[in-house]
Amino acid sequence: MIKNLIFDFGKVLVDYDFEKFFRSYIPDEERCRRFTPVLYNIEIQQLLDREEKPFFEILGEVREKNAEFDYELDYFCKHYREIVTNEIEGMSELLAKLKSEGYKLYGLTNWCSKVHETMEDFEIFKMLDGVIISSEEHVIKPEPAIYKRLFDKFELKPEECIFTDDREENIEGGRKMGMEGIVFENAKQYEKELREMISSKE
Repeated sequence: MIKNLIFDFGKVLVDYDFEKFFRSYIPDEERCRRFTPVLYNIEIQQLLDREEKPFFEILGEVREKNAEFDYELDYFCKHYREIVTNEIEGMSELLAKLKSEGYKLYGLTNWCSKVHETMEDFEIFKMLDGVIISSEEHVIKPEPAIYKRLFDKFELKPEECIFTDDREENIEGGRKMGMEGIVFENAKQYEKELREMISSKE
């Protein structure tokens, strides 16, 4: 029986756009093109998501290697919360409905410690019964340890959980730990697949 619904944050509960954010304060198109991969790349994103060093220490190391972009990096730090633009359409209403039906709702996200600024800005996060944040655990999806910490911290049985994430590899990581999953596209698609999956397990 499914009792717990687990949600990724970015592109599931809230939306963000790094490239649009960078373009908004770097009007020179060529400079923006050169700066974007300085921060928006897998290596740096994983360092920030894992945060084995403090956020500002990691950014300090990036700054040392990219002194020409000192202004842009400073702006990024000071205006970080502007990257997240809105809640995903329909998800707030859906979470409220699922909660009223008796499901427990949890968050499982790869995000740096700046996530708390985002959580302050959007009401949807208040509906969650608990969260696991990669930068606090120093492990990231799809590593097995982060799913185990979710189960252990909230005393969840994997077979009683359904996880949704916009990345297939993170869903697969959960499946390997015994938790079913749905690759998220939008609220309507998620609810349809969720209802079908729950019905199949009754």
